[in-house]
Amino acid sequence: MNFTFAHNNFNVADLDKSLAFYREALGLTETRRINAKDGSFVIVFLGDGTTPHKLELTWLRDHPQAYNLGENEFHLAMVTPDFDAALAKHKEMGCVCFENPDMGIYFINDPDNYWIEIIPEK
Repeated sequence: MNFTFAHNNFNVADLDKSLAFYREALGLTETRRINAKDGSFVIVFLGDGTTPHKLELTWLRDHPQAYNLGENEFHLAMVTPDFDAALAKHKEMGCVCFENPDMGIYFINDPDNYWIEIIPEK
C-alpha cells in the first residue's frame, strides 16, 4: 500500500483575513472552494503553484471562539529560495514569532496563531 500527502487543514475564525495573510505572506492562491448549501462551513484549498500539496482552510459558522491550539507544537513548513528577502518581508508584516539563527530557520504565525516554519532552499 502506498500513500502520498494531499493536504493539511487549519480551521480559521476569519476566512477573508486568513486568505489575505496566506496570499501576502506566502503567495498561496485559492485552487478550490466548497461552500455548504446551508452556509454552515466554507472550505478553501490553497496551493503554491508548484507542488500538488494543498493547505485546506476551514471556516465554521457555528464556531465563533478562538481555536485551542494547545502548545502549538505542530506546524506547516515552507521552503523559499530567497530566505533573507522572505524574513525581511515577514518582519515588516509583523508575523515573525520565533527565529532560530543557529538552525537557519524562523517561524511566522497566521491570524489564528498557527505557526509556519520558513526554511531556506538548500
